[in-house]
Amino acid sequence: MAAPRSCALWSYCGRRWSRLMRCCELPGLRSSWPGGPLGARQLSQEKQATETHFGFETVSEEEKGGKVYHVFESVAKKYDVMNDMMSLGIHRIWKDLLLCKMRPFPGTQLLDVAGGTGDIAFRFLNYVQAQHKGKQKRQLRAQQNLSWEEIAKKYQNEEDPLGGSRVVVCDINKEMLKIGKQKAHARGYKAGLAWVLGDAEELPFDDDKFDVYTIAFGIRNVTHIDQALQEAHRVLKPGGRFLCLEFSQVNNPLISSLYDLYSFQVIPVLGEVIAGDWKSYQYLVESIRQFPPQEEFKEMIEDAGFEKVTYESLTSGIVAIHSGFKL
Repeated sequence: MAAPRSCALWSYCGRRWSRLMRCCELPGLRSSWPGGPLGARQLSQEKQATETHFGFETVSEEEKGGKVYHVFESVAKKYDVMNDMMSLGIHRIWKDLLLCKMRPFPGTQLLDVAGGTGDIAFRFLNYVQAQHKGKQKRQLRAQQNLSWEEIAKKYQNEEDPLGGSRVVVCDINKEMLKIGKQKAHARGYKAGLAWVLGDAEELPFDDDKFDVYTIAFGIRNVTHIDQALQEAHRVLKPGGRFLCLEFSQVNNPLISSLYDLYSFQVIPVLGEVIAGDWKSYQYLVESIRQFPPQEEFKEMIEDAGFEKVTYESLTSGIVAIHSGFKL
């Protein structure tokens, strides 16, 4: 649903003003302007009852948070099944591509926000474990004079199969975290994994803590996307990377028409049949249409302080992966 031209102009001007103010900051001082992390926190403490969207519905900002929470509380148990049904399993490929783009190395500290059911976290753990094993094998092959006993001891004495890598899954919804923990237990994931209840707009972590920040299919549900982006920038270490996988704007007219037909006529029906919840999936479909297109979201990421921001559209723009660095 296209935003009114006046709203687009206002958004554009606001972003340019934010960039100008950042250029004027004094070295060594944390800005209290909304463009900086401290400003984001101050604004979060002084939320006004302004209007925003909940799908195609207009609601107060305070009301949206509760409505989104209820949506994911309602769909948590069937969330993974519905992801497979709605995307015909393609979401798995999109998430694999996110990990390929990340290319984490042993020792990487990852924060996965809105990652309640653990899809990104489990992929990350599998990836870094495989990387660490590969590195170990290469090191052993390079040491030609080792006996069989010495090689066996090196494997037996391995204390951390992840090479120091850790992932923290942060989600605002208790039910989503509950499902994620159950999946982790069933699949045997223990080491290097933590679950934290937290808000993307006010992350409960120190500054400069993580190497990578990921958020997959979550940022469009945040009330204040700009604040969530500023928080992502705050908790990343210098040199850290921001990666976002999110639904975006389809760039092929024919595919766009078919996609709209499928989204509005099929997905809510699947939600009712499989999860017993038409309304939640109607909201999810509508929320996709309210999310900024690729270029506009790229500018929002830049306004939060990230540099070298790029994006890659997948499946004709149905989703996109945005990347940025804290430099």
